[in-house]
Amino acid sequence: MRSYNGVPVPAEGSAIGYQNGKFVVPDVPIIPFIEGDGTGRDITKASRRVFDAAVEKVFGGKRRIVWYEVFAGEKAFRQFGEWLPQGTLDAITQFRIAIKGPLTTPVGGGIRSLNVALRQIMNLYACWRPVKYIPGVPSPVKHPERMNITIFRENTEDVYAGIEWREGTPQAKRLIEFVNALLKEDKIKKQIRFDSGIGIKPISITCTQQLVRRALRYGLDHGSKSATLVHKGNIMKFTEGSFRDWGYELAKKEFRQQIVTERESWILDNKDRNSEISIEANAAQVEPGLEMASEGFKQKIYEEVKQCLDSIYATHGKGQWKQKLLVNDRIADSMLQQIQTRADEYDLVCTPNLNGDYLSDACAAQIGGLGVAPGANIGDGYGVFEATHGTAPKYADKDVINPGALIRSGALMFEFMGWPQVGEMIEKALAATIAEHRVTYDLERLMVMEGISGVQKLGTSAFASAIIENMSKVMAAAR
Repeated sequence: MRSYNGVPVPAEGSAIGYQNGKFVVPDVPIIPFIEGDGTGRDITKASRRVFDAAVEKVFGGKRRIVWYEVFAGEKAFRQFGEWLPQGTLDAITQFRIAIKGPLTTPVGGGIRSLNVALRQIMNLYACWRPVKYIPGVPSPVKHPERMNITIFRENTEDVYAGIEWREGTPQAKRLIEFVNALLKEDKIKKQIRFDSGIGIKPISITCTQQLVRRALRYGLDHGSKSATLVHKGNIMKFTEGSFRDWGYELAKKEFRQQIVTERESWILDNKDRNSEISIEANAAQVEPGLEMASEGFKQKIYEEVKQCLDSIYATHGKGQWKQKLLVNDRIADSMLQQIQTRADEYDLVCTPNLNGDYLSDACAAQIGGLGVAPGANIGDGYGVFEATHGTAPKYADKDVINPGALIRSGALMFEFMGWPQVGEMIEKALAATIAEHRVTYDLERLMVMEGISGVQKLGTSAFASAIIENMSKVMAAAR
């Protein structure tokens, strides 16, 4: 199409293609951007300057971005009377990769969340949230340098499905009656109170496995040591527990030669340490308290040990498993405290939506907060990159807000589209600027509180200029 939302497509540049599971990126790609609401106006303008400068530095004019504005949120509503025009969705679909500032959630009904709508309509099923500490950023923990975790959070199911009915509505009453009848059929004494609001939490094999597949591919491509499935399966056995089980099934089926599960590693290690160990003795070490279990449960564990050794000891035994990607799982509440106390034990994390929401923000708090935390919503052949924070309307148009989150999200975007050198340039120049104590007000305040002297407070645009200035130093250091 030649225009979307009545805005002509730029005459120069062309769309990013997608063939055989890989992007085909021209030297001058057209990338749609959504300015965003509130502070989005400030940070988008500043970030685009940083992006253009980084592309110029890396490619010396041989490649560049052609930006194309599309609309969502308040700006779209004012111009078109719609919060999310179809033309915007069509443009992002056509050009495949886009970046956006923060969007408001409409008040008084309509779209529950524009961000959620974009993810569900385009099947951007993975929320990609790398959380890595930048040296010099104030942190509430003693060892923030231990934080270097990449989170893949399911983006379309769980609570983000948004399936719920208000208390007292006919729909809620009918659903409660239906569920209570099922509970009675199953001879479960539990009943739902009729003054309850009702929500449904779907977690499917399809969405779980496409997320885990993407996460494991990423981990293998980036040399990750472990991949952790985070869930609440000890309570929600057939949703979150199934997420764990389906994740393990996918890992074993599609990545058998490249991964080892945690339980398999115990079995293999026992055999490595004692080649004469019996199946029963091995099982007793893997499953504490096995001697008190029923005979049926014992036989199940014995079969697990035997099957593991028969199927993979030749390829994973004798220490070979130590070179594989370790796939394990953790209960969500335990994981939340572990990332506070021993974050360096975790590398790649894969989780349903709500757990990932809590976890990613808790991790971000350790590296300076959402102001420097990048994020992306990605699917097969599409990606929308975004600042992970809100619109902060009271700071809008004041040129004070930290653009770091959107800038780092742009670095992810360049990695995703196959220009990783640009992303590396952005990250290094940003880190160099923070190391010089030239920062926006949010980081300046924290640095002063920690007793750091010589801190220079910059506005949004000045911070972007400082990052651009440091790109020359990054280039010189690389020579």
